[in-house]
Amino acid sequence: MKLKLKKITSLSLILFFSSCLLTNIFGQTLPRLRVSDNQRFLVKNDGSPFFWLGDTAWELFHRLGREEAERYLKNRADKKFTVIQAVVLAELDGLTEPNVYGHLPLVDKNPAKPVEAYFQHVDWIVNKAEELGLYIGMLPTWGRWVNESNIFTPETAHVYGEFLGKRYKGKPIIWILGGDRNPLKATQTAIWRAMADGITQGAGDGKPENVLMTFHPQPFDLGSSSQFFHHDTWLDFNMHQNGHCAEKNVWDTIDKDYELTPVKPVLDGEPIYEDHPVCFDPNNRGYSNAADVRRHLYWELFAGAFGHTYGNHAVWQMWKPESKPINGPLHPWHEAIDRPGAAQMQYARALLESRPFLIRIPDQAVIVPAKVTGTVPGGGLKRISATRGADGSYAFVYVPASRAFSVHMDKISGTVKAWWFNPRDGKATLIGEFSNTGTREFTPPDAGEYLDWILVLDDAKKNFSAPGVVK
Repeated sequence: MKLKLKKITSLSLILFFSSCLLTNIFGQTLPRLRVSDNQRFLVKNDGSPFFWLGDTAWELFHRLGREEAERYLKNRADKKFTVIQAVVLAELDGLTEPNVYGHLPLVDKNPAKPVEAYFQHVDWIVNKAEELGLYIGMLPTWGRWVNESNIFTPETAHVYGEFLGKRYKGKPIIWILGGDRNPLKATQTAIWRAMADGITQGAGDGKPENVLMTFHPQPFDLGSSSQFFHHDTWLDFNMHQNGHCAEKNVWDTIDKDYELTPVKPVLDGEPIYEDHPVCFDPNNRGYSNAADVRRHLYWELFAGAFGHTYGNHAVWQMWKPESKPINGPLHPWHEAIDRPGAAQMQYARALLESRPFLIRIPDQAVIVPAKVTGTVPGGGLKRISATRGADGSYAFVYVPASRAFSVHMDKISGTVKAWWFNPRDGKATLIGEFSNTGTREFTPPDAGEYLDWILVLDDAKKNFSAPGVVK
């Protein structure tokens, strides 16, 4: 009997230390994130760049069981996403329709009375995401429960925020208040500020610098958190919702926040989704596709966004044939996660990470204006956009339609090594080397109106890797 107990004890120790080793190998403790010193980007605690590649999985906690959630999270990790945006008190009847295990989040819809069993499921998903290298962009509540119900007061919002903060203190959480609603009354503004303070007390020991937080607005006017909270110390970066119309000057909304003082990073937390009814009008405008989501991706990044959030219309609602559909999803969520636009987002991340990341600035002056002002660099769905390294070491020019255009070569600091980068498959093709004087015309490799390309211009002496290849 003693020998048997010793064997069991030894086995337990082996399993314990194996678990510790696996934690170190797979990086289950993710680096803490903060705003970069130049206030334009997010970085890890060691100062290295962090690319926000988000996905809107609003109903993740509410509608998926653990096996399903793991399937979804693994898919997103494999596609190089870094942030999963999910809502604790979900939009789709999240207070009255229980999760898949039969649990509601609150007792009597009281934010001061959370249900432990519900939050154990949230815990599991947060931990699984961490294990897979994913941060959770956690929305404590969808905005409807602030604007359209009476469950929150500033007092209960603070209690609820502090509960969440304490529960997920030290976990890889980026806090996102708002949830598709703008504060239209002073009481609503007070509720959000009280919730932010509660989270800061719980997760950050009362110090705003210890938590990372933003606000997800509606696409109203600018559709930006800056309209409401830009000067609040808890708002670390601005988030937009540019909405679900294809023909929208999304670069303008990013640019307006980029120019604000104090300087704060900015990104779009909800652009047009893949497979979404365009402007909610499927009969007249049809559904969006991968080309639509790519255009918004590069337009916004090159306008100065520090990252980007993708979304799919079926995935945000985790739609299954047996569940109630919202606005006509085209595929069940488990099929929609493999739509082409989702896989193509990683190529933007790879491209930007293959060049000096923290010196990138927007610069439309890279492009030579055309005689017809509505073509280059303007032109609606055909807009050409440019960004570059502040030191002139590289430049990127996004071309959504394969038309000839010219660039100012002296924007690059030395002999120019030019490439075409394909945003549809992530492959780069060398064009050649040219003088960094005057202007030069470039024509994309094909004539497809929806076959977009990116011109990459490098200072040849920097010896950068091929675009999209991260050393």
